[in-house]
Amino acid sequence: MPIALLASAKSNVDVAGAGIAVAQANIDASETNINTADAQIESAKVDLWRAQKDFERYQNLIADHSITQQQYEQALAAKKVAEQRLAVLESQKQAAIRQVNTVSRQKSVSSSQASVAAATIRQREAEVDAARLDLSYTVITAAIDGQVGKVNLQAGQFLNAGQALFSIVPTHDKWVVANFKETQLTKMQVGQTVSIKVDAFPDSTLEGTITSFSPATGAAQSLLPPDNASGNFVKVVQRVPVRIDFQEHDHLAFIEKMRTGMNVLVDVHLN
Repeated sequence: MPIALLASAKSNVDVAGAGIAVAQANIDASETNINTADAQIESAKVDLWRAQKDFERYQNLIADHSITQQQYEQALAAKKVAEQRLAVLESQKQAAIRQVNTVSRQKSVSSSQASVAAATIRQREAEVDAARLDLSYTVITAAIDGQVGKVNLQAGQFLNAGQALFSIVPTHDKWVVANFKETQLTKMQVGQTVSIKVDAFPDSTLEGTITSFSPATGAAQSLLPPDNASGNFVKVVQRVPVRIDFQEHDHLAFIEKMRTGMNVLVDVHLN
């Protein structure tokens, strides 16, 4: 819809521009007519002055019977023709002036329409850009390669910005999180090798390497961490999550078959 409105706005600009061009052409033609009328009026004034002088002279001559009545009437007719011609030319000039004023108003209206249409184009272009941006948001690209896990929506459900739709389980990047007691971490360090037994593959042993220790215990990161401010002095051994990455050059087929949440047993090689 915004694209159609944009095309309509551009069409309105073209129409208004054509109206301005036609109005300007009419103004130029009318101004040419005015200039021509001015020249013709000046010529008619000269002709009228000459006819007036001839008539005045013939009036004196007719009184003395120096000319015929026909000659006198011809001079009178010539004077009237010159007067009428001057009146017609002045009327034509006034008509041309009115035409210029009318067309100038039309041009002003067309210019206003063009300005409004241009503003509409800018608005429609902004709407098109916004629609294209919204359209780009309809394509959801995952940040990692993986498989869709838990789906949190149903067909026909409306979604809000930032709402979690589903979880993605990485396809290739797999690791083990082993929860060791805090007392077991004394000699453990990053880089140590680990033997991993997966319950799903009891006859195979995988190799891994310790890559990191969690900065907090599992209890501290739970939804409701324990609060000892009430005076509970019972000591509870805490567990610390330790990440162990697989050595993928070994038992790739088993690693590919592993799924999130499977149980494993790990043996850290402290030496």
